[in-house]
Amino acid sequence: MNDIASDHNAIDLNNPDYYLNRELSLLQFNLRVLEQAMDDNHPLMERLNFLLIFSSNMDEFFEIRVAGLKNKLETHTGEPGPDGLLADEVLTEISRITHEAVDRQYHILNNILLPALREEGVDFLRREDWTREQAEWVKKYFREQIYPVLTPIALDPSHPFPRLVNKSLNFIVPLDGKDAFGRSTGLAIVPAPRSLPRLIRIPDEISADGDDNFVFLSSMIHAHVSDLFPGMKATGCYQFRVTRNADLEVDEEVEDLASALKGQLLSRRYGDEVRLEVADNCPRHLIDYLLEQFELTEHDLYEVNGPVNLARMFTSVNRPRLHYPPFTPKLPALIRKTETVFDAIDQGDILMHHPFESFQPVVNMLAEAARDPKVLAIKQTLYRTGTKSEILDHLETAARNGKEVTAIVELRARFDEESNIEGARRLQEAGAIVVYGVVGYKTHAKMLLVVRRDGDGIKRYAHLGTGNYHTKTTKLYTDYGLMTSDIGICQDVHKIFQELTGMGKAARLKQLKHSPFTLHPSLIEWIEFETEQAMAGKPARIIAKFNSLTEEKIMQALYRASQAGVQIDLIVRGICCLRPGIPGLSENIRVRSIVGRFLEHTRIYHFHHGGDDLVYCSSADWMDRNLFNRVETCFPVNDPVLKAQVLEQGLHFYLRDNSRAWLLQADGNYLKAQPEGDEPVFIAQQELLENLGGGH
Repeated sequence: MNDIASDHNAIDLNNPDYYLNRELSLLQFNLRVLEQAMDDNHPLMERLNFLLIFSSNMDEFFEIRVAGLKNKLETHTGEPGPDGLLADEVLTEISRITHEAVDRQYHILNNILLPALREEGVDFLRREDWTREQAEWVKKYFREQIYPVLTPIALDPSHPFPRLVNKSLNFIVPLDGKDAFGRSTGLAIVPAPRSLPRLIRIPDEISADGDDNFVFLSSMIHAHVSDLFPGMKATGCYQFRVTRNADLEVDEEVEDLASALKGQLLSRRYGDEVRLEVADNCPRHLIDYLLEQFELTEHDLYEVNGPVNLARMFTSVNRPRLHYPPFTPKLPALIRKTETVFDAIDQGDILMHHPFESFQPVVNMLAEAARDPKVLAIKQTLYRTGTKSEILDHLETAARNGKEVTAIVELRARFDEESNIEGARRLQEAGAIVVYGVVGYKTHAKMLLVVRRDGDGIKRYAHLGTGNYHTKTTKLYTDYGLMTSDIGICQDVHKIFQELTGMGKAARLKQLKHSPFTLHPSLIEWIEFETEQAMAGKPARIIAKFNSLTEEKIMQALYRASQAGVQIDLIVRGICCLRPGIPGLSENIRVRSIVGRFLEHTRIYHFHHGGDDLVYCSSADWMDRNLFNRVETCFPVNDPVLKAQVLEQGLHFYLRDNSRAWLLQADGNYLKAQPEGDEPVFIAQQELLENLGGGH
């Protein structure tokens, strides 16, 4: 890194040495997830789950990020980011890091986790470990459950290499002999149907006493692959899997976005190839053959010592000590003391910190609104809801009960497009007004507005959140949700809904900030105010928590604030392109990432602001896409008690974490935080479970 002059004015904030690459930073987050598999403070099955989450994350990383870089390289498009690295340079570094990481992943699986699980009576049996009874059971299972749905594909001039589905499990099989037609091509492909489970549990009666024994589908197919080619001999059977570009490109100007998007979903399964995973015992000439078929290079090849589709290995065993202890999220006090959610909100703002506090009040708010004769209208944004959604159920009921239901459904929520299209269809059939947002801008805001009769007038109730209306992820992700009847906030929410469904100039809001209009300039303004305070010798402080930081102007504003003496703590789960700790530039900036039991997802912004303590929660990360290409909301926490709660539990707890925190260094590496000396262990999520949750 270049020497940095002490004169602040001489520092060029456009210098690429001061920024980290976005893709490489995201890769670093995935490596932090992988390291959780080595942390024996997590229960054993949870360590295995972290290993599998790493696989799932890496699948998406290749499908989207690597695919995007390859596309830039092939089309000679796209400008380098603030770090200045070109696509080919990033791809080379990604290949180096990921090859090392995948080798480490399979080492952890084979040499640490599987042996430890075996000692606990949970065994993933290899073919050589089957007893005679188990081998007979496998043979019967194969003949009855697997063989009927397999379709072996011989490779010859009339059977060219098949187009294989993205991330599907396949086998390449060399053959000896001739078939009934006299063919002796010597090679076949056997795709494993997605309808088949990747792990099959061995019946208790042929397992060791009390053990949970599992067999891989791949082992079953391998053991009996010759059965698929009568009269011929399979001389090998080798797993492989190809990962494809899964990003969708939809013309925003089409007349029917839902139909256009639905038509594009199939293409995701057959996009351009970006990665080949193959069993490490596969002969080199077969690997070369596969690379040639997929037009991939050695950089794109991953030879693995185990199942090629680890992301499908998720399973559960009834052994409580191998899992996190269960907990029951608490209900906020106001909710517990009142008959309806609306009565509770009438008494004051309600702030919920999920998953430590229950998401059920939000579901109940919709359920009550759907059947309450006083409710006239419900408006809601839907980014990710899931296929089986109580939220959708209640919106349907409300529409059928004659309420004016308006749903802003974001069809382009990546990998949830299909379920969102289905949800939109359900709501339309129930009589709801369904809008797909604004052309060119994803609607990522999390808003719910209920309009209710109140005497001779009407009253609005709003819910604003940092996370999605997805009841499953509310138990797995940390998020904040605010329920309020504050007139100013509810009017602002109403105006944003009007903006989304109608047309006109940007809404003039009193309390909320929103992208793509006022949020970015407000953030810059708040950072610059702290800078001015510090330069005047006054206290200045910024603490912010979000998922990613990539936006260049905000990073430069933070650098200037640091130079002025503003103390800045950033809690950034994933991507961070800012380099902290550079003398003369960012020595007053500290960046930490928390990786633990729950996925950190809250977005909280705190500015000292001359002692006023501005505290906002938001749906937006500090990324270009959130601030300029999405509809996002940022809402204040005004109640002094709730504001203090967010500062303490949402921010300061995480700054005290000395066990699940990773500290970003100026060179882009992360060091795991450790208690110093006699300092007691402090885990933010555990502290929140004990403070807010219902206990174990």
